[in-house]
Amino acid sequence: MLTEYHAKYFAYELTKRSASDSIQKLAASLADVKATVDLNPHQVEAALFAFRSPLSKGAILADEVGLGKTIEAGLVISQKWAERKRKILIIVPSNLRKQWNQELLDKFFLSSVILENASFNQEIKKGNLNPFEQGKVVICSYHFARKMDAYIKKIEWDLVVIDEAHRLRNVYKASSKIANAIKEAVAHAPKILLTATPLQNTLLELFGLVSIIDDYTFGDLKSYKSQFSRLDGSGNFDDLKARLKPVCIRNLRRQVLEYIQFTNRKAVVQEFVPSDAEQRLYEMISEYLQRENLYALPTAQRQLMTLILRRLLASSTFAISNTLGGLAQKLEGIIDVQKENETVQESIADNFETFDEIKDEWIDDEESDEDGVDKPKRVYSPAEIEQIKKEIGDLKEFERLAKSIIKNSKGEVLMTALKRGFTEIKRLGGNRKVLIFTESTRTQAYLKQILENTEYKGKMVVFNGSNTDPESREIYEKWLKRNEGTDRVSGSKTADKRAAIVEYFRDEATIMIATEAAAEGINLQFCSLVVNYDLPWNPQRIEQRIGRCHRYGQKFDVVVVNFLNKKNEADQRVYQLLDQKFRLFTGVFGASDEVLGSIESGVDFEKRIAQIYQTCRTPDEIGRSFDQLQKDLEDQIADRMNNTRQKLLENFDEEVHEKLRVNLQESNNCLSKYVHWLWQITKFFLEPYAQFDNREDAFTLVKNPFPGEVIHPGSYRVGKGGDDANIYRVGHPLAQRIIEQCKHTATPNIRLTFHYSDAPKKISIVDSLVKKSGWLMVKFLTITSFESEDHVLLFGVTDDGQVLEEEQCQRLFSVSADKSEFNDRSALDIVGQKINNLYEGRKKDILARMSARDCRYFETELDKMDKWAEDRRESLRVDLKDTEDRVKELKKQARLASNLPEKLKLEKERRQHETKRDASWRAYEQEAKVIESKKDGFIDEIEKKLKPRINEETLFMIRWEVV
Repeated sequence: MLTEYHAKYFAYELTKRSASDSIQKLAASLADVKATVDLNPHQVEAALFAFRSPLSKGAILADEVGLGKTIEAGLVISQKWAERKRKILIIVPSNLRKQWNQELLDKFFLSSVILENASFNQEIKKGNLNPFEQGKVVICSYHFARKMDAYIKKIEWDLVVIDEAHRLRNVYKASSKIANAIKEAVAHAPKILLTATPLQNTLLELFGLVSIIDDYTFGDLKSYKSQFSRLDGSGNFDDLKARLKPVCIRNLRRQVLEYIQFTNRKAVVQEFVPSDAEQRLYEMISEYLQRENLYALPTAQRQLMTLILRRLLASSTFAISNTLGGLAQKLEGIIDVQKENETVQESIADNFETFDEIKDEWIDDEESDEDGVDKPKRVYSPAEIEQIKKEIGDLKEFERLAKSIIKNSKGEVLMTALKRGFTEIKRLGGNRKVLIFTESTRTQAYLKQILENTEYKGKMVVFNGSNTDPESREIYEKWLKRNEGTDRVSGSKTADKRAAIVEYFRDEATIMIATEAAAEGINLQFCSLVVNYDLPWNPQRIEQRIGRCHRYGQKFDVVVVNFLNKKNEADQRVYQLLDQKFRLFTGVFGASDEVLGSIESGVDFEKRIAQIYQTCRTPDEIGRSFDQLQKDLEDQIADRMNNTRQKLLENFDEEVHEKLRVNLQESNNCLSKYVHWLWQITKFFLEPYAQFDNREDAFTLVKNPFPGEVIHPGSYRVGKGGDDANIYRVGHPLAQRIIEQCKHTATPNIRLTFHYSDAPKKISIVDSLVKKSGWLMVKFLTITSFESEDHVLLFGVTDDGQVLEEEQCQRLFSVSADKSEFNDRSALDIVGQKINNLYEGRKKDILARMSARDCRYFETELDKMDKWAEDRRESLRVDLKDTEDRVKELKKQARLASNLPEKLKLEKERRQHETKRDASWRAYEQEAKVIESKKDGFIDEIEKKLKPRINEETLFMIRWEVV
């Protein structure tokens, strides 16, 4: 039988704190998460990377799409929580809030609260003056974080996680207001940034992302540009890679195939032929959009608005018709009152939901009109008014034609496409579920109307940015009622409504008709058929769409159906590029981030496509333009990929594979120990309260061992529980109470007789101890320097003076034992001294190892500070040199000047620059002092932590024998 001595030892092992560079650091979290997630070694490696140095201010976890960055961050969050570090903030795009809320609960058993306007104000009303102060993990959106940055700044966060962090990559620009507000609000906190695309357009983005983690990795923007801003490989890549290595880790899908079985993508093309009326409408609007002068489209946004109108035209006649009418109304307003009607953009945004996002992407910050000055309204001449009237007539003619087309050729083949897709899905074994994407809410309504007259009536659900339709409201109300009083209700109406619709699609509906609102942030692994009714030109958006279904956890091959206009040469060439160059629709991975990143950005590609549609009028012109675009893409994909992302952010496959193999073995060993200890301690403590099934590692709790506390009777299972069983794990409230109780159990000196001969399996390291006896002491040692580290140390000797190996001592507690008294106190005093000497030797070794490790941490940080200081000094020197060079040039010009007025002018300018130079020298000297002062402050701060604080406790001393 087990004893309280076994239980106490196991309890301390289960709760000890380990070093940041040890896989045991994550042991408790791994044991908990393993109950719901099949962890992969790259995820463990990424989580360990975030902890690697106690002096680190955070990390960028940049694994490719589909490798589980949420799991990696969740491991870190879970570990912080286990260490009682509970001030944790997660900042995400608004559409990811509910997903994070649910995954933390489902996979990590962590409750979280979503803060938005309603819940924030509710907290204020309750008397919480800072609603970010919570007893749970806090989740909020980017926009809300910016709005409430003053509240965020006041809290000493233990961890801040920022998902889709590439949205902050332009933080080095003053115009990036959201990014800068978030950076400043969480500057004092350790951070984890999650992004699959840490480098998209320029190396300056790496400067921006890294600066959010740590302002001392690089000097300033000027010095970074001078050293690292070139993408052609001529920059100092080795130094840049070395600086990135401690702060950024990236795993690729091809590197983890040994551990993860990815499914394939299979493409189906559904061709259609537009009717004569549809073709005439297309040609008329194309000709209109190609005109040199248009009054309906704002000049500053001509390219953007042309793109949107073309995408709406390609979507459906229903998507474009009302927009044409809105443009005509706008022009009529100009004629009536000589001023623009600004409701057109609002109307377009209601129909084309990603309008605002695409507008932000297409219009550079420096091109925006938001300079705070009200521009005077344009006054049009009589000739211009006549041209406007003609344009109104054209737009109304287009609108009449569009509204006369009741049936769309593309919509007429929708059922054919669905039948083909479902046939393929059935062959592959997938669920009969389909996700249909359109870019327009009006087209969404049209598709729903078509399908209402088929076998799918009542088997559909729509998903868009608002979901205010009656069916969605009913689904949401039923979901609320079903989940009333549970943690599934987050309190955020937007997030909960999205969750309700996704659940309805999973459990009841066959078809989800979605706008781009569903392309980011929801997981639909239960669906393996994606239909792109409208196909965006931005390959990154397409990858996001397919990634809702083709992702980690998908069990079946994913079928992707794309519609293709047989009469449109440009549409066919676009599809060819997306399919063959970006490999979006076939293969195991789809478009890798390497390829997506190599095209500068999806927006740039989208602009190139839009330009071809706008400028080419004949099939030959279209063909030549696409040939050139294809050639440019091949060059970009080859050169930029090889010269930047691979060199900077990726490790060689062999290096990665070896590290992952070691992680897998270590984490499995660690987990098996934890599960064993947990099971043993639970059996010991709950014996009077529960019935155990040892074959299943399960038990039924009959009676609550802790009256007054909420502990549910019923079935419990270690590891993955069944539908009728609670998942029992280290972090479970029942387990936590048992562990704490066992840690505080009295364990006086006693004799333990270990019955090794009765053990179910042989332990070779214990064989030599049979028929021997001796003494054993268990000590608990805590050392705090840069971090707190616990050690459970076992020391044993035999009666004939042989010193036991630590593993021998540990494995003794794998054997059941009987207790009995012993009276030889004098022998205890003698052997106690010997064991204490062993302990002091071990403590000295541990302190030496920790000191050497802390020294490495310190040297790494000091080296970083030295480089930062040199970067800053170099930046100042560049300013000085520029001024000095200008002074010399002015002196030369003054000497060569041909007349006195010119000489005087040059001399005056020279004196001004000399004054500026002298001021720059003083600034240089002052800044140099500031730099050195910061370095000294850093060293002083480290020095305070260097002197270790030691706490030690004897857990128990026993007399042992093995029989």
